[in-house]
Amino acid sequence: MSVSAPEQTLMFGEAQEAADVVAAQFARNRDTVVALAAQLRATPPPFVATCARGSSDHAATYGKYLFETQLGLPTVSMSPSVSSVYGVRQRLDGALYIAISQSGRSPDLLRSVEDAKAAGARVVVLVNDETSPLAALADTVLPLCAGPERSVAATKSYLAALAALLQLTAHWSGQPALLDAVPRVPDALRAAWQADWSPLVEGLAQAHNLFVLGRGLGLGIAQEAALKFKETCGLHAEAFSSAEVKHGPMALVGPDFPLLCFTQPDATEAGTLALADEFRSRGARVWTASANTGVRDALPLPAAPHPACAPLLAVQAFYRAVNALALRRGHNPDVPPHLNKVTETV
Repeated sequence: MSVSAPEQTLMFGEAQEAADVVAAQFARNRDTVVALAAQLRATPPPFVATCARGSSDHAATYGKYLFETQLGLPTVSMSPSVSSVYGVRQRLDGALYIAISQSGRSPDLLRSVEDAKAAGARVVVLVNDETSPLAALADTVLPLCAGPERSVAATKSYLAALAALLQLTAHWSGQPALLDAVPRVPDALRAAWQADWSPLVEGLAQAHNLFVLGRGLGLGIAQEAALKFKETCGLHAEAFSSAEVKHGPMALVGPDFPLLCFTQPDATEAGTLALADEFRSRGARVWTASANTGVRDALPLPAAPHPACAPLLAVQAFYRAVNALALRRGHNPDVPPHLNKVTETV
C-alpha cells in the first residue's frame, strides 16, 4: 500500500486504537484477573518467569520491574532455546510462568510452555489470538483483545500486553493507588496520542544511529523504541539502561550523537535527567520524554495516574512520532523489508 501522510498508515490507525483496546481489555479480563490475583495471594509463587520474543519480550521487561517493584517478587526472563534447542527442562515447580505472544504460534514458545507445565509451573498466557495453540496450553488466559493488527509493526498489541501486566499487578498487590490508577489509563493514553513530538521527527530525519535510554519501569519501552526505529525507519538504534550506558557505550557519545531518553516519574528520574545533561555537555543531541515541563528539550507527555502507568503513555506518544519519522525517511512502516507479521522460531 502506498502512503503519503502519517494518518494513512495501518500503523497509525492501529496505534490510535490502543486506548479503546485497553479499556475493553480491562473490562473483559477483570473477573479473570481478580480470581487469578486471589489464587496468587493464597498460594504465592517463589518467583515469576517470563517467556517471549520481540516486542512481547520488551513487555516482559516491563512486567519484571512491575512484579519486583510493586510485589517484591523476583522475576526472570526464560530463554526459549533452552527448551527448544538444548532440550533442557528447568526447575520451575510452583513458579508463575507468564508467556506473552501476539500470535501464540511460535514453536519455541510452545515447547517452552509445555516444559514449564511439566515442571510444575502455573502458566498464564497473554495472547492476542485466543484460538492459538499457546492459549490452549494455559492454566489462565488473559486475552489482549487487540483485534486484527495488519501492520507488521506491533503497536496496540504491545500496549495491550503492558496493560494486562499492569492490571494483574494492581489486583495482585491490592495497592489502592495502583488500583485507582488502572481505570484512568485509557484516557491518559488518549492524551498521550495528542503529544507533539515533531522535534524528534525532524531531528532524526537524517540520522544514522542513536541510543535510546530508559531505566527501571521505563527500560522495556526503551527496548521497544529501539526495535521500532530499526524495523520502521531503517535507523540503527540501541537501547540501554541509563545506568548501564555508562559502562562502555557512552564512549561513543560525542558531538551531534543523538539520544532519546525516557524519564520515569519515580526515583530513577533525577539520575536520567543528570545523564541527559552530561551528554548535552559533550555536544550530543538529546531529546527527553517527560511530563515535567521544566525539562530541557522535553518531548511532552501527560501526567501519569501512577508512576507504573507512565511507560504506557510514553510509548503511545512514541508510536505516533516513529510512524511519521518512517515516512519522513522514505519508509513504509507497515511493510518493513524482510519481515513478516508472524515470526516462527524453533
